Amino acid sequence: MEMDTKGQKLLFTTLGERIQQRRKQANLTLSDLEKATGIRKGVISKIETGETKRPELKTIRPIAQTLGIPSTEIIEHYVEIDQRIDVLHELLMEAIELADVRLVQKVADRFVQSPHADSCTLLERLYNLTRTVQDVEMQLALYSFIVKYAREHGIQRFLAKALLQKYLIERLDMKRLEETFQAGEEILHYTDFLSQEERITLFFRLGLHAHNIKKYAKCIELCQAGLKEDHTSNQLKERAALALCNSYIMLGDYESAETYVDMFVKANYSFVVERAKPIRANILVKKGNYDAAIPLLKVCLEEATDDTRIHRVNDLIDALLHINDIKMVQQIIKAEEKILSFDPKTPYKHYEIGRYYRLKGVYLIKCGQFEEAIETYFNSISAYEKVNAYKEITQCISDILSFHVTSRRTISFELLEKLVNVYNRLNNIFKHFYKGVKNSNEKQMDGHNAAFGHDSSFSSPV
Repeated sequence: MEMDTKGQKLLFTTLGERIQQRRKQANLTLSDLEKATGIRKGVISKIETGETKRPELKTIRPIAQTLGIPSTEIIEHYVEIDQRIDVLHELLMEAIELADVRLVQKVADRFVQSPHADSCTLLERLYNLTRTVQDVEMQLALYSFIVKYAREHGIQRFLAKALLQKYLIERLDMKRLEETFQAGEEILHYTDFLSQEERITLFFRLGLHAHNIKKYAKCIELCQAGLKEDHTSNQLKERAALALCNSYIMLGDYESAETYVDMFVKANYSFVVERAKPIRANILVKKGNYDAAIPLLKVCLEEATDDTRIHRVNDLIDALLHINDIKMVQQIIKAEEKILSFDPKTPYKHYEIGRYYRLKGVYLIKCGQFEEAIETYFNSISAYEKVNAYKEITQCISDILSFHVTSRRTISFELLEKLVNVYNRLNNIFKHFYKGVKNSNEKQMDGHNAAFGHDSSFSSPV
């Protein structure tokens, strides 16, 4: 829109008036515009005078391009005057291409409310279209619209489906793992409206997510639900099986861990078969049987790949520190460049990098290399910050402070300043997380009330 002298938008009652105004500003005659666009001047004239009430979009587009009228303005106009599904679909595709979130959601709203088909049919068509969109931001904008519309109108099938697709995108943000897990849990209330394949995907992805943020009991619950439904062979299922075994170990239920490892090995789950040895070694470590665990962990490290090396290094160093075998730890750390020569693409890898540096910090303190140890602890904090692992960050800070207390060393002003900066960043993580959880809970409650009424109760299927 043009702006007046006060910076306010000038409104034109018709698109025709807008075209006429821009044509005259450009000092073009109707004949000039006909030559530039290939649209007959008689047609242009009828549009300008309002005689043609609803000009075709294919007619307006070359005129608008020639006169420099923004595409957003044309879309805004047609959204108001044309309710035909094919036209609105075309406008939606243009809005997506323009990457205008507000406009995309506005056109989507008009699309599902078109009187030419029922809302459920149009919402399904919009959902199927959204799954083909390549721009992630536009995908999220459309899924968010579908979630909102489905909540308000009690269309639970597409509420469930859109929530799932939205979660599958947002869970990849490693800075919001806790918050997106909360969002993912909401979908568990709507699993009856998902296909079996979608339910399995939800259970396994959310189970792996729970493992990544150390919610081990929830990981077991979710992975078991997925395994109960999935009778196929696939990599996602095997990853979930491995996470389930690890979760039992972390919870101290070694008997269940061994039972599931044996079961998955017998069923030839390749992910578990390849990792059965380190899993059993970890069980020995957790039981405190270091004499049996350490030789096995050394073999596991010798057999490690680039993908598994840091996990096996950490397990071995942890065990060696428990028996105070400093010389062996020193030999392992000499290969640090090789240990860290990978691209951490998952939250678990960032956790392991943080864990490696923390273990190295413990080793350096044992060696009396205090300055290097503190620097290494900050490397650990930096790795943990990439996945907002506030519990682990807090533990690193606690280690640093405990070391200064037990050794009666004075904390320098420089170190104190660095710790304060970490605390401030940590405080921002807490604020962001609890704000996200509050917003998520409010959205869930609004959706539940809209779909079921205030007195409805919900139970998770897992």
